Amino acid sequence: MARPQAQASGFAPPPRLAYNGHMSRLPRRFFARPTVTVARELLGQRLVRLVDGRRLAGIITETEAYTGPSDLACHARAGRTPRTAVMYGPPGVAYVYFNYGLHWMLNVITEPKDRPAAVLIRGLIVTEGEAVVRQRRGRAGAAELAHLTDGPAKLAQALGIDRALNGQDLCAPETPLFIERAAAVPAAQVRVGPRVGLGRSVPEPWLSEPWNFRATAGFVTHILASPSG
Repeated sequence: MARPQAQASGFAPPPRLAYNGHMSRLPRRFFARPTVTVARELLGQRLVRLVDGRRLAGIITETEAYTGPSDLACHARAGRTPRTAVMYGPPGVAYVYFNYGLHWMLNVITEPKDRPAAVLIRGLIVTEGEAVVRQRRGRAGAAELAHLTDGPAKLAQALGIDRALNGQDLCAPETPLFIERAAAVPAAQVRVGPRVGLGRSVPEPWLSEPWNFRATAGFVTHILASPSG
């Protein structure tokens, strides 16, 4: 079976724009593409959470692709269940689940409806609402900004993402959770490797598939040095 690859699909990549402007939201067609492509191109885009009318936002710096039922690291391998039902819906919908009974994890559904696949948002750099994020994380002044949300559990806690947002349509006009178009991350500033924390229960080749995408320290430094909105 041919393995998914990040590839061109006719959707123009996000323009290289300043980070202090609020851009248009990513449309459903962005997500209705091969999962590996979406995972790569979500790097550099801005995840936004509206809380009490206030924006909490950050630039996405790490993602992972989970490509469907044949991917033995993907939840969809078990077929349609109460937990995975949302994965069979339209692309651009949030899939939020509780991991190991400890942490919430945010994923975005990809590919056409009834083809269950998703991208896990693993990390971001906060650009708006830093004070609120530090309070939520319990790290007021005690942690570097680069490490406040450099993990999927950290960013979910920081942005107030939990079960209530499972099934939320990120493309709907009034959604409190969405992703805005921002600057693309150049290929030279992207590191690709195996997905994190799968464990040996996941067999090869799925254990070693290079479907983790991470912006380099140089890109993170650039974001931290940029004015935020």
